[in-house]
Amino acid sequence: MLSLNTQVLSGVSFYLFNALFFITLLVTLYRSPWGKLKANLGLQHLCFGACIALIIIWSISADLTAGVSIHFLGVTVLCLVLGWDLAIVCASVALALIALATDDGWTNFAANGVLTILLPVAIAQLVMLWVTKNMPKNFFIYLFCCGFFCAGLNAAMVGFGVSVTLWLSDVYPWLKIQQDIVTIIILTLFPEGLLNGMLLSAIMVFFPDWIRSFDAKKYIDDQ
Repeated sequence: MLSLNTQVLSGVSFYLFNALFFITLLVTLYRSPWGKLKANLGLQHLCFGACIALIIIWSISADLTAGVSIHFLGVTVLCLVLGWDLAIVCASVALALIALATDDGWTNFAANGVLTILLPVAIAQLVMLWVTKNMPKNFFIYLFCCGFFCAGLNAAMVGFGVSVTLWLSDVYPWLKIQQDIVTIIILTLFPEGLLNGMLLSAIMVFFPDWIRSFDAKKYIDDQ
């Protein structure tokens, strides 16, 4: 998926991204289940492992054009497993550690936080709630809608968000964005959906209790 890798934002857009990300992060830190996390050693290990996994897959990236990198996202399955609150916290920790390890990591920290963490987490949470409320309690419906489809949707929306940000900030004209970025976005939909879907499939089969959004009794035992 796409993210910003150099200083491309300034002025109003820079401060808007910082305000949106850090206000949301503070609210998330307040709402997160710290008592449950403190009492559950397995959940602690899961959060730690999620941070390490995100650092690895986000570090394996390629520069698409000046200021833009492409890499796997993985936030969809993270949100489904940990819940929206812990997903934001763990992904933010991973993003901060990557920023510490790179020269220009802090320049677009908040913008990447909004585009590659808050946006896909919000979409994954909304899709999961809609599927839970409106769709039959079927293992495969949950897997394909919340895993494969939602991850592909997130890839499209994050890419669109990065493209619009670059355009509104006058970094690139829309024609260049169409030529250099939009085509790549289309090519990322299937790989992102496949990665998240495969990970979610494995967790649902072997460790269904890890997934906060998945009720194994309703989706498996009662069928």
